[in-house]
Order: sequence, then structure tokens, then C-alpha cells
Amino acid sequence: MKIARPLFQSVNRLIRSCKMSGVFPYHPPVNREMQELDRSFFVTKISMCAVKFPEPKNISVFSKNFKDCILRVPRIPHVVKLNAAKPVEEPTTVQTKKLKTTDGYNGTITKGVLLHESIHSVEDAYAKLPEEALAFLKENRAEIVAHVYVLDYDFWKAEEILRAVLPEQFLEEVPTGFTITGHIAHLNLRSEFKPFDSLIGQVILDKNNKIECVVDKVSSIATQFRTFPMKVIAGKSNDLVVEQKESNCTFKFDFSKVYWNSRLHTEHERLVKQYFQPGQVVCDVFAGVGPFAVPAGKKDVIVLANDLNPESYKYLQENIALNKVTKTVKSFNMDGADFIRHSPQLLQQWIQHEEGGKIKIPLPVKKRHRSQQPQEQQPPQPLIKELIIPSQISHYVMNLPDSAISFLGNFRGIFATYAHSTTESIKMPWVHVHCFEKYPPGEDVTDHELHVRVHARIVAALNITVDDLPLSAVSLHLVRKVAPTKPMFCASFQLPATV
Repeated sequence: MKIARPLFQSVNRLIRSCKMSGVFPYHPPVNREMQELDRSFFVTKISMCAVKFPEPKNISVFSKNFKDCILRVPRIPHVVKLNAAKPVEEPTTVQTKKLKTTDGYNGTITKGVLLHESIHSVEDAYAKLPEEALAFLKENRAEIVAHVYVLDYDFWKAEEILRAVLPEQFLEEVPTGFTITGHIAHLNLRSEFKPFDSLIGQVILDKNNKIECVVDKVSSIATQFRTFPMKVIAGKSNDLVVEQKESNCTFKFDFSKVYWNSRLHTEHERLVKQYFQPGQVVCDVFAGVGPFAVPAGKKDVIVLANDLNPESYKYLQENIALNKVTKTVKSFNMDGADFIRHSPQLLQQWIQHEEGGKIKIPLPVKKRHRSQQPQEQQPPQPLIKELIIPSQISHYVMNLPDSAISFLGNFRGIFATYAHSTTESIKMPWVHVHCFEKYPPGEDVTDHELHVRVHARIVAALNITVDDLPLSAVSLHLVRKVAPTKPMFCASFQLPATV
């Protein structure tokens, strides 16, 4: 049966005008006294009606021509499997295709179309469906049957579950946001949600297949090594060593013992791609486990990477080996101030250690197909790529936003010895210093004013004047906003020769 376009439009108007009543229980059942997650509590049975057609092709015809008569609820399909009839014995001369049903026996699967959510019984269907729809069903010998649709814990989203179990006064901001590092989900729960941390953690664990552990930040970063105390609130508590993919590199580290922020991946890529060039020397003063150093090393940038945290240094070494950049990245475990002051000497030691001041990097040999090689041909010799180590440093990266600016004074005089011992002119390195520039809530501050403030701090730390480093010589890039009044910047400038 085909319905002409004007009649089809009139059917839609008719259905909309009848304003089908009834409330679909789309929200999970509520239990605000739940202390431990009870998944069975969320099983919900909904009385519906379905249309069963002798000819399966009429399912799509009915769904298309009577769109407003069928179920249109997100995440619930309007075509469902109905209870299959019990199988009957077939004559041996007749072969039928049998499908396995959910009931565990082989039989023909019967499908049907769920009717609008306001229809809860067969009587409802005959009372609420328009005459055109009923006529179509009668003409095609369709049967309206009762159907129970079951929603369980797996159906509901994490936010829906949490809104059903958390106290009502906390529902304006349900804590479903988190960052993922390897197999760990990291939350920063506000104090009012701390008593429900295990409940929140378990729901997040259940609803994210790639997560094996959920941790909550107990307090702010207050340690020398930028780590923070954390509490495992769901999942594995004895496995906090993760593997994180970033910039085509793999980073392995203990999330509880080193600093890592997945939100900074675009900043890592920005500096490596925009500033660091193959063959240049980069000093990473606060390298962590290597998110700047390792991708740069893969790009044939020569990197001196340093971190004071012994655990970060340990995993930095491991990540250098894991990503096969041992030839281009050297690791150090020094205080940042000492590393800056000794960086020219550390570079010279590296140059002297390499024969001819060149880094020799083996290149992978492409294997030829057996048919392409003469039988007596010798195996191809490994190819070597040589990088000449420059005698000067091109960039310093200082990703310690809480205090990096205070380390700038250590640049004073570090190139003086080199300047007196060679006739080669010194090209001053670029410095990329990360910092916060917090301001009081309610203060109307412009981007230019923030730029001026950061510039003033840099000039003071270097103990120079604005003539040595004008405002225009400092590029200020907004990395992210840690809080509404706490932006994180990266200030990039070429170190003034007067330093």
C-alpha cells in the first residue's frame, strides 16, 4: 500500500494534533541512599506494543509511511526481535534456514515495529493510531501485540546513573568529566563529592571500556616534583604504570610518581613543529618523562633533557630507549638551575664524546623481495646517517609554569666563557618559558595587560631593562586556562646578548 504525498502529510498532521499522552520512563529509577553500586536496581521493564507483519518487507514500509506512529526514542531501536514461536518439526523433504534465537533454540526470528511510547497496550493502539495506519495494518494482516522492553544498567549513561544516586542538591554539576592517561581515568572531585568517590569511580569505570583504574586528586600539586597525592577510587589499585601514546611516540611512566598532563599534548606538538628544526640543539630544562624531548629526538633534533625527579629521570631514560632516540637525546638528573648554568659545557662534552663531533644514526634497511636479489649478492650493508652536533644551543624549553620564570637569572653569563674562547659569533638561543599569570576574580584584564605583566616578570628575572628585551620581542601564547582567572602561557623570546 502506497500513500500519496498529500495524504501522508495529512496523516502526520493528524497524529501530531491528537497529542498522544503518556510518559515514557526514560530516566533510570532513583535511589539516593545507595552507598555501594547495585547494578540490578536499574532494571526497568516498560510495557509497549509492537506490530508484527507476516511479510517482513512491510516493516520498512510502515516505518517510512507512519513515522509518527513508531517509537522515536534515542538509543532504543524501533525494530526489535519479538518472542520467537517454538520450533516445529519440519518434514525431512523440506529444508528451512534456521537462526539461533536468544532463547537458546533454533527457530525463525520474528521482528516487529515498536509503536509510539505513549501506547502501552493493544487497546491503546487501536484508540490512538490514525485510521490510515490501522487500515494499512489490516490490509497487510499485521498483528498488534504486547511487548515488554527491558532497560538495564548497561543501557543508561554514566551521567544518568549518577543523577539517580547522588543527593539532589548536587545534581547541577554531576562529576562526569575526567582525563585519561593510559588505562587510568583521573578525576578532580570537589569536596562535596568526596564521600561518594567510590560510587562515582565505579560508574565511570563501568561505562568506559578502555579504563581499568579511576583515581581522584586528593589535594593540589604541592611537591617539588609536581606530583599530587591521589586515591584509587575504582579498579586496579596496584597498577599505576601506564603507557600513553602521543605525537607518534609511546611514553611509559608511573602516574603516581611523575608529572604528566594529557591536556598539554597540543603544546608539546606546537613547540616541536613550530620551533625545533632538525640538527638544532634543544635543552629541555624540566623534561619530565620526555613529551618535548622524545618527539624532538625523532625529528633529528639534538636534545639535552633534564629532570630533577629521580622517577621522571628513570622513565625519561626508558622512553628514550623505547622510542629509539638514544642517539639524539641525552638525559640528565640535575637541578634546573645547575642544568642551565652547565648546559654549554654539557653540550661540549657530548661533542667531544662523539667521533668527529658527529652523531651516527643507523638507518633501517629495506628488505628486498627474494625475486629482486641475485643469488650471489651480498646482504646490503646498514646505512648510516650523520648529524653534526652544533657547538651552540638553539632553544631552551622551561615547562615548569609555577616557577620557571624564577630560573631565568641562571642564564646570566653562561656564554661568557665561550665568547672569550672562540672567534665564532654567538647566536643567542630562544627561550620558551611556561608560566601562570593569575589575577583576582572580577578583575577586568585584557590580553595586552597580561602580556605586559609576563614581560615585566621576565625582564626582572633576567635583571635587564626593557631596552634589552622590548615587549614586542616576547611572543605570548595562551596554552590553556587552568581556571577562569589562571591562564597558562608560553612566553618565547630570544635571549638578549646583554645577558
